[in-house]
Amino acid sequence: MRKLIIFSLLLTLLTSCGEYYQVQKSTDYDYKLDYAKRAFESGKYVQASTILTDIVTVFKGTPKAEESLYLLALSHYENKDYVSSGAYFNTYYTRYPKGKYTELARYYCGYGYYLDSPESQLDQSGTLKAIEELQAFLDHYPKSDKVTIAQNAIFELQDKLTLKELQNAQLYYNLGNYMGNNYESAVIVAKNAIKDYPYSKYKEELELLILKARYQEASQSVDEKKADRFRVVLDEYYSFINNYPDSHNRKEADNIYHIATKYIND
Repeated sequence: MRKLIIFSLLLTLLTSCGEYYQVQKSTDYDYKLDYAKRAFESGKYVQASTILTDIVTVFKGTPKAEESLYLLALSHYENKDYVSSGAYFNTYYTRYPKGKYTELARYYCGYGYYLDSPESQLDQSGTLKAIEELQAFLDHYPKSDKVTIAQNAIFELQDKLTLKELQNAQLYYNLGNYMGNNYESAVIVAKNAIKDYPYSKYKEELELLILKARYQEASQSVDEKKADRFRVVLDEYYSFINNYPDSHNRKEADNIYHIATKYIND
């Protein structure tokens, strides 16, 4: 019985592979499209995309062009090749701005780039591309049932960009006064991140880093500059506790405050 099952599976596999090679050699493009659809429905996305790549230009200008191009993009998407799928989805919605699949093409284009977005320490051009495409989707289809998914993806991507800026600011902070005032650079990077992404979940960490950088800058200053710079520290402290009165970093902030007041009062 087991041998019979194995034989049946092998026969099915060989038959399937045989048809695939037969389709590749065929000049019947309708047959190729039909096979590509069946391959897609069976989860054979590589086979589907390979066949569709051969016929998508042939169908250009015909009623089947739109469907074949969209299915090609979707095959790459399902195969997790989001860069290729994004390019084809972009071609689709550019070529068919009011097409049957335009809403989905715009959504999958952006969401694919979202899924392909790299870790925060890497280059974030893909993340920016994802935000751009998802925002364009929201602008074109504000009543789509996928609006919430797209919005949440954008928020997550923006947090990733903010985290990268936080890491950059932290790097400047760690460098201290090595070859220049890196504390000031840390403050600039952190403040720009807050300005660009005011609702990020990393906002508190950015504001705390600004306070700490101002404190280090003041404490390492020459005596004649300490009083003025510690006044800046106090300004940052009051801003931080007003925004986060119950912060788990409150103790650290309060310690900075107590040290700063000594320099102001002396």
